[in-house]
Amino acid sequence: MNENLSQHPPGANGYRCGFVAIVGRPNVGKSTLMNHLIGQKISITSKKAQTTRHKVTGIYTDDTAQFVFVDTPGFQTEHRNALNDRLNQNVTEAMGGVDAVVFVVEAMRFTEADRRVMRLLPKHIPVLLVVNKIDLSKAKSAPELAAFIEKVRAEFDFAGVETVSAKHGLGIAQLLHALKPFLPEGIPLYPEDMVTDKSSRFLATEIVREKLFRYLGEELPYAMNVEIEQFKEENGICHIYIAVLVDKENQKPIVIGKGGEKLKKISTEARLDMEKLFDCKVFLKVWVKVKSGWADDVRFLNELGL
Repeated sequence: MNENLSQHPPGANGYRCGFVAIVGRPNVGKSTLMNHLIGQKISITSKKAQTTRHKVTGIYTDDTAQFVFVDTPGFQTEHRNALNDRLNQNVTEAMGGVDAVVFVVEAMRFTEADRRVMRLLPKHIPVLLVVNKIDLSKAKSAPELAAFIEKVRAEFDFAGVETVSAKHGLGIAQLLHALKPFLPEGIPLYPEDMVTDKSSRFLATEIVREKLFRYLGEELPYAMNVEIEQFKEENGICHIYIAVLVDKENQKPIVIGKGGEKLKKISTEARLDMEKLFDCKVFLKVWVKVKSGWADDVRFLNELGL
């Protein structure tokens, strides 16, 4: 982080602190954007749409402000079940108690799915339009990009517009600068070295879920989740036992892979990410079990914290 906040008394000299929701349709790069904004990976990213299932709070602190970002699931309209209804509820709730909203769209692509999210945007809270993926070849023509931005701006009264490439970290500093005036003056809510309010248990499941999406590609349907069976620390080692939940028995071999190779690769990469994030040695055990109909089981969704 930047200079120690103790050298800049909280609340003095216009110090600001506030909440910012990041919203948009699935797969526009919201999670990648937040990871770059806070300078550390805490939110799951994947080329597969709809991988973020929880509101993930990321925190960025410097010597002038503290930004508390709320990453939301992409608003889902295609598949109606208890899980997706809960995800959509999370999106609308996330925008209720924030100081600003970042509405992320993909450069040169504005769809009806984007409009559905736009219709949810609050009228009483500043909304910044953020055009992502400007690194793509189709977005590199300045006149065409400008025309695209004007087309989107014509449909909503945005407080401003910024262009970024979340994947390459372009435009991040300018976006923070643009958001800062929307934050109210006040003391920081979290310690300056804190990057998320999520527990280690939650982050461990997110890491495993990301590896599952990365290595299973289109093989596995969305009826899959991850839950912690045990999480304990002994003698400086985190012992983590995680179950991968699938909907049907014939989905288990897809996750496990031939000779267990796929699950082994997922577990190994997840363990390395956890050791880096938790700054300790990790013993990780991952296995697969069937829990039919979990995506439509509201009580079970409550147990998972969704």
